[in-house]
Amino acid sequence: MSEELKNSPIEDFDWDAYEKGETQKGASHEELEKTYDKSLASIKDKEVTEGTVISINKREVVVNVGAKSDGIIPFNEFRYNPDLKVGDTVEVYVESQEDRKGQLVLSHKKARASKSWERVNQALDNDEIIKGFIKCRTKGGMIVDVFGIEAFLPGSQIDVKPIRDYDVFVGKTMEFKVVKINQEFKNVVVSHKALIEAELEQQRKEIIAKLEKGQVLEGTVKNITAYGVFIDLGGVDGLIHITDLSWGRVNNPNDIVEPDQKLNVVILDFDEEKKRIALGLKQLQPHPWDKLDANLKVGDRVKGKVVVMTDYGAFVEIAPGVEGLIHVSEMSWSQHLRSAQDFMKVGDEVEAQILTLDRDERKMSLGIKQLKSDPWETIEEKYPVGSKHTAKVRNFTNFGVFVELEEGVDGLIHISDLSWTKKIKHPSEFTQIGADIDVQVLEIDKENRRLSLGHKQLEENPWDVFETVFTVGSVHEGTIVELLDKGAVISLPYGVEGFATPKHLVKEDGTQAKQDEKLQFKVIEFNKEAKRIILSHSRIFEDEQRAESRKAAAAKKATKKDDAPAVNTNIEKTTLGDISQLAELKEKLEKGE
Repeated sequence: MSEELKNSPIEDFDWDAYEKGETQKGASHEELEKTYDKSLASIKDKEVTEGTVISINKREVVVNVGAKSDGIIPFNEFRYNPDLKVGDTVEVYVESQEDRKGQLVLSHKKARASKSWERVNQALDNDEIIKGFIKCRTKGGMIVDVFGIEAFLPGSQIDVKPIRDYDVFVGKTMEFKVVKINQEFKNVVVSHKALIEAELEQQRKEIIAKLEKGQVLEGTVKNITAYGVFIDLGGVDGLIHITDLSWGRVNNPNDIVEPDQKLNVVILDFDEEKKRIALGLKQLQPHPWDKLDANLKVGDRVKGKVVVMTDYGAFVEIAPGVEGLIHVSEMSWSQHLRSAQDFMKVGDEVEAQILTLDRDERKMSLGIKQLKSDPWETIEEKYPVGSKHTAKVRNFTNFGVFVELEEGVDGLIHISDLSWTKKIKHPSEFTQIGADIDVQVLEIDKENRRLSLGHKQLEENPWDVFETVFTVGSVHEGTIVELLDKGAVISLPYGVEGFATPKHLVKEDGTQAKQDEKLQFKVIEFNKEAKRIILSHSRIFEDEQRAESRKAAAAKKATKKDDAPAVNTNIEKTTLGDISQLAELKEKLEKGE
């Protein structure tokens, strides 16, 4: 329209009607209002209707629903739909047709929510693809806005490949499929991976149909686990088991490959039905045993690193992928049952001798004790019978003590060879494990690699002297140290012990002797070979009574015969102090103690 037409007056305009408020011929103001009201859409409060987007800015979206005024909706209610544009039709919920300011109040969020549960169930039933807005991260996945409902997107359902950074998905609108609905708790689970898998399934079938054992393909490291590495072969995954990564031992697959690395792999096996593909990496390299020095033979010395420890031995890698086993029995000349961990640990550098070598079976056994001479080859020279040494107590048995003179040289001290005088029930009463003990070699058993040893033989046999001290009939002071059913053990001077049966423990007043009681005892039996002394307390007063009886009888007889010989009733008590050689024994025993 030109400027001239815009500014030119309307020739037939009725100025009188305009002044009266009549702007249309033949129509009153009331009629015009009715006509205007009819032209407006019929909307009601608390209902869902449709409207048209007429403007958008960063804060709000203006929607026309055909009412007297337009409604304003906060922009964040449309975050799930980044493609929103002017002219789009959207659902709105009429909060109020007119607030205090005369403004139409609308809500898109409530409109979506009113039909959201119906829509999400419909999407599951029809297996349809829907759009959702990823709001935030949560434990194990993401929260997705779907029709106004907060649905859960598990981390495993975001993509077919593992996701390392979840945060890059926050704020994105993506397509999903509803995979699960809990009607009771109103929980919805969605998946984006399901959309991709359908497309990849056909690709997998095509790829697997072309696979052949021994085929070499290029792949990308998709995921690294403790048991192996998953490789993406371009739409289908294969697994390199940890044992097929390298000819050498692999403790951690991360030491061999890294995420997203491209590498060549060989197909070892595949299962079309289970869609499993076994891949190999080490098979592209020659076997280390094939490269092993051809001149290497039994008896040669090799160096290597301990890679695996077990109780029965250690595996030593002498070259990448070439290992030998050092059995625990080949670690020491010692006969003790010990664990391999007592000798070495993973990471140790060791030198060993090749004991067996089987190139066909790719097996090798090693030994380290062979690097030292066998001490039993010259045992008679280093440990002749009668020689004295210091040994280390290793363990006990009921019959003796096992000791080690040096690594590989063991001996047994019988319990009877521990002490001349003490009656030892168990070796733990005499010594302790780990302690040093002086010994004398009594016998050599080279065939069984065992020495018979003695400890008491380092001292003179005091029983030679005791024979002259504890003569039958002599009386000595003793202490009851142990009461048994069959009698009591009595501690005598100079560390020797004797034994008294119950009937010989009766005191003069008729009571029985008690533990720790100190009394006079008479020797009634002495056995040097058995090292046994039998004592009696009651025999002392019994013999005195007999002597008194004999004395009375003799006195009566003397009245008849004045010249009858007198009876010597004095009972001599032997004392050690009166014998010079006992004093010498006492001095030796005190030094020994």
